Amino acid sequence: MNDFVALSNIEAVFTAKRTLPTVTLWNRLEGRPRRHDFDRALQAEVRDALWMLTKQWQMGEFKGDDAGSPITAKVHFETSQLTKYRPRGHDAEAFDDDVPLEAKVEQRPIPFEAGAQTMAIDIRAEMGRRWLKLVDGIEAGLRQKFINEFGFDAPDPSAAADAAICAHLDSWQAVSALAGRAMDGYELLLWLRTPGQHAHDRITLDNAASAGPIEDAEAVFLAWYERLFYQPDEGVGDAWQPPKLEYAFDTSAPVHGGGEAHLTADEYFHGHLDWYNLDFEPGGNGLGPVADAPAPADVLDATTSSFLPTPISFEGMPHTRWWRFEDGSTNFGDVDPDTTEINKLLVMEFALVYANDWFMLPLTMPAGTLSKVRGLSVTNVFGERLWIEAAGKGDDEDWQRWSMYNLATRGSDDIPADTSLLVIPSAPKIHEGRPLEAAELIRDEVANMVWGIETRVPLPHGQSRFGRRTGHETRRYFKRLIEEGGPLPDPPDPLENDAAWRYRVMTRVPENWIPFVPVHVPGSTREIQLRRAAMPRLIDGDPNPPEPIRPRTALLRHNLGSGDPYDVHEEEVPRAGAKVSQSFQRTRWYGGEVFTWLGVRKQTGRGEKSSGLRFDQLRRKKR
Repeated sequence: MNDFVALSNIEAVFTAKRTLPTVTLWNRLEGRPRRHDFDRALQAEVRDALWMLTKQWQMGEFKGDDAGSPITAKVHFETSQLTKYRPRGHDAEAFDDDVPLEAKVEQRPIPFEAGAQTMAIDIRAEMGRRWLKLVDGIEAGLRQKFINEFGFDAPDPSAAADAAICAHLDSWQAVSALAGRAMDGYELLLWLRTPGQHAHDRITLDNAASAGPIEDAEAVFLAWYERLFYQPDEGVGDAWQPPKLEYAFDTSAPVHGGGEAHLTADEYFHGHLDWYNLDFEPGGNGLGPVADAPAPADVLDATTSSFLPTPISFEGMPHTRWWRFEDGSTNFGDVDPDTTEINKLLVMEFALVYANDWFMLPLTMPAGTLSKVRGLSVTNVFGERLWIEAAGKGDDEDWQRWSMYNLATRGSDDIPADTSLLVIPSAPKIHEGRPLEAAELIRDEVANMVWGIETRVPLPHGQSRFGRRTGHETRRYFKRLIEEGGPLPDPPDPLENDAAWRYRVMTRVPENWIPFVPVHVPGSTREIQLRRAAMPRLIDGDPNPPEPIRPRTALLRHNLGSGDPYDVHEEEVPRAGAKVSQSFQRTRWYGGEVFTWLGVRKQTGRGEKSSGLRFDQLRRKKR
């Protein structure tokens, strides 16, 4: 039988007896192949105009669907500026658009002290150097007078109070080199911040006329420091929440019809602030009255704008003609989205499905505004006018509601969905320095507790070091002090026994491991939280009672010395743990102004760890 069956009369095949021994007959309108391979057919060679027309018919290019392209459009929208800002736990203040919102939220005070220990000596010395340059030439010998009054003290290697310096060789060398040669500018700054005090009050001037130029230099010095670092005032403006290891803040904007749109962010720790970090707080009264906030009449605006829709084009866009191929630089075939990667699926559907049916309606919104598009009037080529409203409107609790770039609304009440668009004044690019300090909170299931491991510990001279090495050097320093304190009493003679085992009360833990023990939440007998505790510094031969080991990072020193405990919510330390680090951030703002601040980042940890802590152990004696 031939490879190809040709039917001369297809009607006779269906009306008469079946002449072909097949269960089902398929009849297709297609070209009759004369060869087994399709190489030449797939080349789509252009033969003549009729061939082009048939290909256009085959691809549906002659099929009309009565869809008109838009030729003009009008949009009616309402805008409102953000007018108030409140760090969680502090008073509300006027929203400042002259500062990047990341800097406003993340700003942390530079730790110039850790208890009684002087820290950040490098910044202190740089501040002193700036001051000495400002007063240079005012009076002979003035430089040395300020160094003598505001200088650094040489560390004492035999004093336990200087262990944070002398236990580490590089820190000891740096501080010793500055003693008697450099000035502590931060000490001068604290002195000048007290009203009525001047720098010349603590020194003796040879000429009374020198007081005026020194006071002029004070204003320049204070302004220079304010520009150098952006940080909160004492007890004001810090949005960091130590119990949650996150930032929390609120902001608001007046809305048309009266009232305020209250926006809140409870869990910000990512390092880049954007609209999805905030949620609507329904039913609230806003942030209350703020003296410097602009009036609603000055920030509310309703606008109707007209423009021409523009077809969207992008790299790799499918061509509308069948015989034209796209540029191979964009290969959508290499995109391999997972079923949970909705963003990739949406982008591919946008690019590959009806790509030439998308139009751009440009609408520029200034940063720091909350906008709502009331509707869009579109006129097509057939003269039809269509009024289009937001697709995400309706009940906020409707699970079938679909929307993009809309803020979530808190709660589960049946309220209309809010389709406002938030554009916040955030920095597009932030340079992040090396971590000055870092801590990792992990779960130790063997010891049944949580540990705060100080992985990067700041040293007094301004640099940081690995926490394990720092703890080892500190322990070795205290051990040396005990050995140099004189002969130690002889240990008691062991009891005579023939036992092959010895009893050990407790094992030792590295000094950079800070324990967090579970305690009950006040008023609850079921919920717990994690409270910072301390391990004793146990050194053989120490005649004094063991001292508790205190944390050396500002991240874990919260409330230390105040008498109040430091509690962390249990849910903030999952099985994978949490890593927090503090480092300097730097960015450039609208007018070219540079902002530098100290911010915290939080990341997911790398799983559980074991401290090796054991109690009540029996160990075989060494023979």
